[in-house]
Amino acid sequence: MTWTTDEPPTALRVLAVDDEKPALDELVYLLSTQSGVGEIHRAGESTSALRLLRAHPIDAVFLDIDMPGLTGMELAGILSEFAEPPVVVFVTAHDDHAVAAFDLGAVDYLLKPLRGARLAEAVRRILAARTAPVPAAPPPEPAHPSEVIPVELGGVTTLVHRADVAWVEADGDYARLHTGTGSHLVRIPLSALESRWENAGFLRVHRSYLVALRLVTGLRSAGSGTVVCLRAEGATGAVELPVSRRQVRELKQRLVHGPRQNWSQR
Repeated sequence: MTWTTDEPPTALRVLAVDDEKPALDELVYLLSTQSGVGEIHRAGESTSALRLLRAHPIDAVFLDIDMPGLTGMELAGILSEFAEPPVVVFVTAHDDHAVAAFDLGAVDYLLKPLRGARLAEAVRRILAARTAPVPAAPPPEPAHPSEVIPVELGGVTTLVHRADVAWVEADGDYARLHTGTGSHLVRIPLSALESRWENAGFLRVHRSYLVALRLVTGLRSAGSGTVVCLRAEGATGAVELPVSRRQVRELKQRLVHGPRQNWSQR
C-alpha cells in the first residue's frame, strides 16, 4: 500500500517497515503528518521491503529491528550495498542496538512509543543527509572468472558457464545445474561444486541445494523452517528452496556482509 501526501514533488519518498501492524499503522500515520514527507510505502517484513525498493525510488527507510526472516539490522546491511542506498532510520522498542545501528550508517535511532516531535527531528536529519556531499564510490571488486562445465547429452557437448547457474540440485551422485536456458545433469557431486564455488558467490543452503547468492531476494519462514527466495533468471522461474537450520545463520551473514555485485538491480 502507498500513502501519498500533498507535499511537493521534492518531498521525501519513504518506506516504513514493521512486522507488527498496529506499530506500522502508527508509523505511517505519523509520517503522513510530517512536513517534507511525500510518498509513503509500507511493508510488513524485509522480503516485501526489498521488493518495494526494487520497484520504487525510495529516499529513506524507517525500519524496525526485531522482525522474522531478515532482521532490520540485516536488511540495513543489504541496503548499504545498494549503488544508491536509501537513508536508514531505525524505529524500535529496544535501546541496546544503537551502536550497531550507527555503525551501519543509520542517521537516527527512534524508540517506541514514537513521538511526533522526535520523528520530525529524524526527518530533518534525513533532509540534511540528502544535501551532504556524497563520497566517491570505491572501485568494484574484481569478478571471479567463470568456470565452464561441459555437459554431454545425446552425443552433443554443451558448455555451461558457472555465471549462468542460478542454483544446483543434488541428484544422487550427480548434480543438476539450473540455468536460464534449462537444467543440465552433470557427473559431479554437489559437495564438489560446493567447495569449488564457495568463493565465487555460491552457498550450500541445504544438503540438496547450492544457490547463487546474487539471485537471492530474501528469506521467509515456512512452517517450522526457513526458505530462501531466488528471483527468476531467463527460462528458470522464481523459486523457493529449503534452508537447513544450521545454514540459516551463515546464509544471513553472507547476504549481509559478503560481496554482492549489483544487488540493487535484482
